Amino acid sequence: MSFSLAGLQARGEAPAELPPIERVGVIGAGLMGNGIAHVCALAGLRATILDIKPEALERAMAVIDKNLDRQIKAGKIDAAEKAAALARIATTTDYAAFADCDLVVEATTEKEEVKRAVYKVLTPHLKPACMIASNTSSISITRLGASTDRPEKFIGMHFMNPVPIMQLVEIIRGIATDETTFQTISALAAKLGKTTSVAEDFPAFIVNRILVPMINEAIYALYEGVASVESIDTAMKLGANHRMGPLELADFIGLDTCLSIMQVLYEGLADSKYRPCPLLVKYVEAGWLGRKTGRGFYDYSHTPPRPTR
Repeated sequence: MSFSLAGLQARGEAPAELPPIERVGVIGAGLMGNGIAHVCALAGLRATILDIKPEALERAMAVIDKNLDRQIKAGKIDAAEKAAALARIATTTDYAAFADCDLVVEATTEKEEVKRAVYKVLTPHLKPACMIASNTSSISITRLGASTDRPEKFIGMHFMNPVPIMQLVEIIRGIATDETTFQTISALAAKLGKTTSVAEDFPAFIVNRILVPMINEAIYALYEGVASVESIDTAMKLGANHRMGPLELADFIGLDTCLSIMQVLYEGLADSKYRPCPLLVKYVEAGWLGRKTGRGFYDYSHTPPRPTR
């Protein structure tokens, strides 16, 4: 007998008319946040990016501008579409700017205490009808939603990195998420040109429950001396036809994020097979987090990057 969390939720018919999503707030100006604002703006929505650091907002707009240029070069959009998209994006350091938003997407670091603190500051500024989506890649949507004043309007909307390129969005509803929110966010994902996979609210959902333990196992192979960094990545690229080797991918994702996901899996499922590799823990303790710090399983101060072990 299979168990479905969905069976615990009240499932009604889809509402006759879904509430419009015209203004979207995005919390976090990192790669995920600026990517979410990018695709929203291209789809004709007004997007406001919030970050506590003004310099992060400046970098986000520069990245969006560069990524739009890449889409022009690839023939996917034209210059007029780029200009219109940029005109739809605003930046702010003030949560009050979200007062008119129909949806706010939280794209902060993968730490539950950080997300809860954000919601505490965010919710007093929102209109009652505003929905909240978390871009969390592993944390319980039910638990996050329960920390807000609107668990029925709270949902998981997990975009893949890089957002403008990757086609998938995982949709995760918590126990309290209502049907209107689920249908509205599903329709929004389609409007953004994304394909959705609906996941139950279990640790790490679909993609990361499968992907990150594979990365963790690759780190164990390195830790135990099975093979070198280069041999592991080459084996998986040529032997399994992966575009990136698992250690290269870990650096791309961020070793701190990989560790956070493994900790959520290990604590949430109480299964020793999800124990984070001690070598992964040591790299994070050293501040070797991958590409974003210039050093992880590869040293990015060299061209091409050199393995660090």
